[in-house]
Formats: sequence, C-alpha cells, structure tokens
Amino acid sequence: MKKQVSLFLFSLVLLFLHCTQTLSQSPTAAPAKAPAAASAPPPAATSSAQASPPVMVPVQVSKGPVNVIKILQKAGGFAVFIRLIKSTQEDIQVFSQLNDSRDGVTIFAPTDGAFSAIIKSGVLNSLSDHQKIELVQFHIIPKILTTANFQTVSNPITTLAGSGSRFALDVITTENMVNVTSGLTNTSVSAIVYTDSQLAIYQVDKVLLPLDIFAPKSLAPAPSPPKPKKDDGEETPVVPEDISGAVSCAMLNSLVIFGAGMAAAVFPL
Repeated sequence: MKKQVSLFLFSLVLLFLHCTQTLSQSPTAAPAKAPAAASAPPPAATSSAQASPPVMVPVQVSKGPVNVIKILQKAGGFAVFIRLIKSTQEDIQVFSQLNDSRDGVTIFAPTDGAFSAIIKSGVLNSLSDHQKIELVQFHIIPKILTTANFQTVSNPITTLAGSGSRFALDVITTENMVNVTSGLTNTSVSAIVYTDSQLAIYQVDKVLLPLDIFAPKSLAPAPSPPKPKKDDGEETPVVPEDISGAVSCAMLNSLVIFGAGMAAAVFPL
C-alpha cells in the first residue's frame, strides 16, 4: 500500500515537472511569431495617400485667365457691351493683360439700358471703327481695383484708351457710393458682377463717354469772324459816290460862271 502511494506521489511530481517545462517553453515560442507583427508597416501606405491633396494646386493654376465674355453672358443684361467687345477684339486684349501681367484688369460694364440712349439717337452707329475701339477701351483699366482701392486711387485713372484731359476718368467715393465721371457722364457703380485677385467687373448704368470722341469740338478754337475784312474799306464803293457829287458841283459852278459872263457882256450894250 505504501508503495502504491509513493508511486502515485512520484507520478504527480513528474506530471508537475512536465507541466512546468511546457509552460516555461511557451513564452519562448512567442518571439517566433514576432516577425509577423514586424510586417505591420503596410499602414505607412496611408501616409502616402494623405499627400495627394496638393495635386489639386496645379489643376487650379492650369485654368488660366477667366473668360470675360462668359462672365458677362452668365450675368445677363450686357448684350450690347459684349457685342462691342467682340467686334473690336478687345476680349483678346483683356485676355493678354490677364495672362501676361500681374496688375490685373478692372472693367466698368454698361448695361443694355445704358446703351439705349446712344443707340436710339444713332450716335453709336455713327462712330468709326477706331472710335468704337476707344469707347470700349475707355471702360477698361489695366489694373485691379477693389472697392477698397477706390478710396485711395489717384485721379484721373488711366484706361486702355489713354489718359489726359481728353480721356479723363475720375472715381469718387462717398460713404457707400462709388461715382464714376468722364466729364460728360456721371454715374455710379450699381453692382459687382465679378471679382477675384486679378479681375474686377463692376456694373454701371450709363455709358462712359470720353470727351475726345463725343465732344471733339467743345475745346476747338472758334473760327475768326468775317467782320475784320470789312474794315479794310476795299469792298465799299464810297469813293465813286463822292466823285460823282464833286463832278455835279463843278458843273454847276461852271454854269454859274458862264451865266455871269454872259450877263456882263449884255449889260454894257
């Protein structure tokens, strides 16, 4: 009986030792699986995916200058001004200014109602091709002017048509109003059609009429009056009248003398 108990206890000891060896070996097996965990770097691919947004920058730059004609067409109410811009090819000039210069462009766009007066009177159709070009250019400024710039701009403003007294264009701000005057036209900015960092289009309700086109004779010297020519006395026949009077008086005197002589001859007889 004692032998059986001792054998039983001995077997328990062996079983305990066997279990302790297996438990002690299991942690050492864990490092063998560590390389699988080391292959976790694939999440780094997500960091490369996050770098894709900067690709949008070249897309925006590739758009280039905006199309002024499309902007005005989308806004509506500028059909006459669009037709003038196309016929004078000033849309090409604006595109070149936006593409080749960093100064930008500002356009004062008259509405169709603004053109109605000079269309009905026939003034617009009477303009030459060169005058129509200057008329469109007078509404375009080769630099960007924001609403804040209007308060500090130096008058007169230089337009594509030129500068000086004959193409003078002044911008005057008063509280919430922006007035534009050309000497013949006085109007105000009634709406902002489009604006960005390079282009600003403002709506005006009157056509800006430059003095050089619509009032070319206002400053011209007046022609000399023909009155000074009469002061020479060459055209008035005063001398012949005086001569005829003198001749009649001489004939009368001669007759008187002849009569007196005849009387003197008769009385002595």
